[in-house]
Amino acid sequence: MATCTGLISGLLIGGYTGLATAIVITPATALVLHRKEPQQSHHDRRRITTDLPFAADLMTACLRAGRPVSTATEITATAIGGPLGERLTWVSSQLRLGADPEPTWAALAADPAMGQLSRAMSRAAQSGAPVADVLTRLADDAREAARATSVAAARSVGVKAVAPLGLCFLPAFVLLGIIPVIAGLASTITLP
Repeated sequence: MATCTGLISGLLIGGYTGLATAIVITPATALVLHRKEPQQSHHDRRRITTDLPFAADLMTACLRAGRPVSTATEITATAIGGPLGERLTWVSSQLRLGADPEPTWAALAADPAMGQLSRAMSRAAQSGAPVADVLTRLADDAREAARATSVAAARSVGVKAVAPLGLCFLPAFVLLGIIPVIAGLASTITLP
C-alpha cells in the first residue's frame, strides 16, 4: 500500500520532483499504516474499559460472599463475556491449576485495557492486601476515568462544531462586510 501511494504520487508529479516526493511519501505512508491499530483491537479495548468497573464490582461481591479469587474470577468471566471475559477465563483457569497469582495477573499487564486490573491484582497478591478493597478502589477509579473521558469528549464536540460554522460564515462575512467597505473606500480615493 505504501509503495503504491509513493509510486502514484511520483508519477502524478513527474520528473525529479516526483521521484523525491515518492521517496518521502513511501516511508511516511508505511509508518502511518504500521502505527494504525486494527479496528478489532480498538473495539476490544473500548469494551474492556467499559466492562471493567462492573467486573470489579462483581468480583468484589463474590469475594465478600466467601468465594476464592479463582472462583470469583471465573464467575465474573462468565457473567461479563466478551474480550474481558476471555481474559478473565484464562486467568481463572491458570489459578485453578495452581499457578502463582502474581505472574498470572502480570501476564495481562501488556494489554493497555487490562493493565489497571492486572497491576492491582498483582500488587494485592504481593502484599497480601484484601483483594475486595483493591477491586473496589479499582472500580471507582475506572468509573472516574470513564466519566472524565466522556466529559472531555463532550467538550471536544463543541469545539469541532465551531469549525464548519466558521467556514460557512467567514466567506459571507468577507463578501457582505469587508468587500463593500473596501469598495466604498476605493470609490472615494481620487487618483491624480
